[in-house]
Amino acid sequence: MLRIAIQSKGRLYEETMDLLGELGIKLSSAKRTLLIPARNFPVEVLFLRDDDIPESVASGIADVGIVGLNEYMEKDKDAEIVKKLEFSKCRLSLAIPKDAEYDGLKWFEGKKIATSYPKILNDFLDKNGIKSDIHVITGSVEIAPGIGLSDAIFDIVSSGSTLVSNQLKEVEVVVESQAVMIANKSLTDEKREILEELLFRVDAVLAADGKKYILMNVPNASLDTVLEILPGIKSPTVMPLAQEGWSSVHAVLPEKRFWEIINRLRSAGAEGILVLNIEKMVL
Repeated sequence: MLRIAIQSKGRLYEETMDLLGELGIKLSSAKRTLLIPARNFPVEVLFLRDDDIPESVASGIADVGIVGLNEYMEKDKDAEIVKKLEFSKCRLSLAIPKDAEYDGLKWFEGKKIATSYPKILNDFLDKNGIKSDIHVITGSVEIAPGIGLSDAIFDIVSSGSTLVSNQLKEVEVVVESQAVMIANKSLTDEKREILEELLFRVDAVLAADGKKYILMNVPNASLDTVLEILPGIKSPTVMPLAQEGWSSVHAVLPEKRFWEIINRLRSAGAEGILVLNIEKMVL
């Protein structure tokens, strides 16, 4: 049995539970308790505060954890990152009052900076030869400059709307964060085998993210043109249709280029284009 520690509430909790569902892991109870076993896979889920997850994995209380990269870096525990999960993306940034004139990192020399991430900030300032007064705050860091507690802040930024509402501007991105899966470095062979199966499923889910599967009918005279337009994992699939002179072409498209490619395919003679969502993709 592999024990996975996840955040007990918040956006990361919701997105992690969505991922577990996509991995086909069914938990045995709809009511959230501290520890829930899965019904159909040898894992159990342990619900913790996000800042407790790195320590729980490093110490062996949990075998694996899903946590923000920012928390993993801040806690600096002896656990290894085994997979970046591509969700719950945000950044750790330095921000200053919007009316302040910013002329580079030297602006922070001698300034007081409020943060909930003193280790990451201290490492960054040391690396850049900046001496500042770090003021540790838990909670609403962004209000610190407005009430005179600090000259600047170092905090998580997603959309940036919170900074704007507090009359602040983002000036330096220090860490690009996202959810990561971390693991204890001393897993048994049995637990390592379960983790490998789990990672295989994660890879299949991530590979399908942002992809569309398309099927279309193409006159054989236009096949070469259509195949040049289409990207693919290896190459598009081409099958003859019952109607002579026509073929069915199947391919996977990146969603961000979807409309651009579709319009080119139509211009090249493709018809009856069918677009499907992809849940999993095993490469």
